[in-house]
Order: sequence, then structure tokens, then C-alpha cells
Amino acid sequence: VEVGVASAVRKRPALVQTTFKVTKVSGYWNKTMTLYGTKFGDTVAKPLMTITYAYNNYGDPKGYGTSIVSTINGSTTTKVQQQVCTTSTVKNFSSLPSGAITQTSGSKKYVTTCADTFYPSNGAGAVIDVSQMDNLYLQMDVPSGSPKVLKSNDPTTSNRLYIGTSTTTMPEVATGQTVDIFTAVPCGQPGYQAWEDGGNPVPADVSNADFFYTVQGKCDFNQRPSNTVLTQ
Repeated sequence: VEVGVASAVRKRPALVQTTFKVTKVSGYWNKTMTLYGTKFGDTVAKPLMTITYAYNNYGDPKGYGTSIVSTINGSTTTKVQQQVCTTSTVKNFSSLPSGAITQTSGSKKYVTTCADTFYPSNGAGAVIDVSQMDNLYLQMDVPSGSPKVLKSNDPTTSNRLYIGTSTTTMPEVATGQTVDIFTAVPCGQPGYQAWEDGGNPVPADVSNADFFYTVQGKCDFNQRPSNTVLTQ
């Protein structure tokens, strides 16, 4: 007996690749953000990418330094981006280079300039294959902070993460929520994220954050296992 069924398969494109690029990091506290992933069938999360920041100890109010973005493949760590921010004192803010950051404290005027180097020179940042990952989360380690460890999948600390569509539209994760990285990373366009490292109480405006980066996703229908919904 033939039975006719009107049905359709609906399968959402799934995240298979992420590209991280540091935008600007500041603060007196050294810190490291790591992307962890757990493969299908595994139970232990492994590091896939890090962004490390070291303060340059110049003494300006905000504090800037050097950020290094690296990919991690097993025991191999590969540097893909380095951003070096240099601070100096000036008499005035005239004839500043493009992108210069200015600060004033008392009678002192500070100028900070940042230079990016990519490896290779035409590189896009940290390109990570996540097609075989069942779970992803971000972890920020701040040895001088309180708390010292912030996680996107920890509802007690995820509210220090900001996720948005532009540098000015970056709302803070609501307190008590966990973040699904697979849906937080947009497909085919840049997403903007930032962390408040613990130096300021939250909730707070994104202008208080001090760890900014972009992340862009590549999505595909077939390269990654995902749930398929049959509709009738």
C-alpha cells in the first residue's frame, strides 16, 4: 500500500569555522582568553585558541600593552596576530597619528598608538575549525581579578561578556545565563564581543569593558553533524 506524506526537511546551517581577531585590550591586569572545544564523542575540552594580554606598565590611567592571538592544535601553538600598544606623554594633542588614543590625568597628557602584525602578513587572525566540536566555550583567566576565572558557560560569570553586532551595539549577557557559542557567532559577518575583566562591577555599559575582539563564523549545511527536523 502506498502512503503519501507531505513532508519537508528543515536543517539549519551549522557553525563550522570561527575567526577571532583582537581589536583592543587595556587595563593594568594581565589576562588570557581561551576558546575551548569538546569533540563529538569526547568528554574533555581542549584549548583551540588564546588571546593573551600583558600590560606595558607605562602608568597611564587606562593602561595598554601587548596582545597576542594564537591558534592551538594539540601541543602546537602558532602566533597569528600581535598587537603592540605604545604609550607616551606629550605636551599637547596636536598632529596625532590616525587612531591615537588620548588620555589626561592631572597635568599629564598621554597618547597611545597600537600596531597590528599578522602572521602571515595577509592573515585574517585565528581561524579555527569547529566542525567536529560538540561544545564550545570561552574562558577568561585574570590572575589579579575577582573572580579570577570567567566563563561563557558559567551563569555566575557570563554576565561579564558582551555580545553584539557593532562596536556601539554590544549588550551584556544577562545575569544567570549561559552562552551558546554556536549561536553567538554570526555566519558570514563580523560579530563583536568584549569582556569586563573584574575591575568594575556589572551590569555596566560596554564602555567599561577592556577586552575587545571580533569573531566571524563560517556556516555550512553538510560539514557538521546537527539535528534535522522533519516537518509535516
